[in-house]
Amino acid sequence: MRTPSRRRRVDVVFWLGMAWLTVVLGAAVLAPLLPLGNADDSVKGLTAPIFASPEGLGGAYPLGTNNYGLDVLARVVYGARTSLLVALLAVLIGTCVGGLVGLVSGFVRGTTDRVVGILSNALLAVPPLILLIALGTVLDPSVRSIAFALSLLTIPSMVRLARANTITVAQREYVLAARALGAGRLRLMLREVLPNVVLPVLSLAVVMISVLVVAEASLSFLGIGIEQPRPTWGNMIAEGQGGVMEQHPYIVVVPGICLFLTVFSFNLLGEKAQQRWDPRSAKL
Repeated sequence: MRTPSRRRRVDVVFWLGMAWLTVVLGAAVLAPLLPLGNADDSVKGLTAPIFASPEGLGGAYPLGTNNYGLDVLARVVYGARTSLLVALLAVLIGTCVGGLVGLVSGFVRGTTDRVVGILSNALLAVPPLILLIALGTVLDPSVRSIAFALSLLTIPSMVRLARANTITVAQREYVLAARALGAGRLRLMLREVLPNVVLPVLSLAVVMISVLVVAEASLSFLGIGIEQPRPTWGNMIAEGQGGVMEQHPYIVVVPGICLFLTVFSFNLLGEKAQQRWDPRSAKL
């Protein structure tokens, strides 16, 4: 008798998360082309009502305005553009630098491996928030500077993951066979080891995007990240201080919900990527 075939379960939460990421990323990329209101020009905001209540999609201010008369919907979209740009740049820097260092460390071993291990452990020993606050007070509050500071959070984890996978892959038969046939170190690393290390590193990179979105929002909330009037979700949430949230809760609720849904969706995507590309990490 034929056993009934199992129907594949559709992960509704995952696909809803992917739909949200598609909307957020699409809006962030196409922000200059969208018919949005005033997001960061406080001079133009002088003629607009302050703390206007949300009017819905048919109104002039669908999500209301802030204390400078700036459109909250426009600021949310441009805030997504800034927050995601910083997080993606930081992950790109951390993945490239940390992955390369971990690959070389795990393949060469010896003194190089010991030095890299000491440096990565030293970075991991520093509390992330203290490190970010220290860098935020020294560096210029620009997208590039904040992205560089946040990349330091990703490098140690990328180094350790790339190193561990490199050590495992370097002992496999096809690598030993290529070495026996006279292949050099560079060819072995780039042709034999790297393709088997890059996917686990990329799965961690997806998870780190959500971590860095929160980190960037934290810096902006504390006033040492991207400065006003350029919007980010962090400095938008900070606008609710001083009793503003009690009277105008949408000022905090709107960017807070966007931040939560984006981080949650990236975590779902990272979990799926780890299950597919790095099964050992997914079991932990």
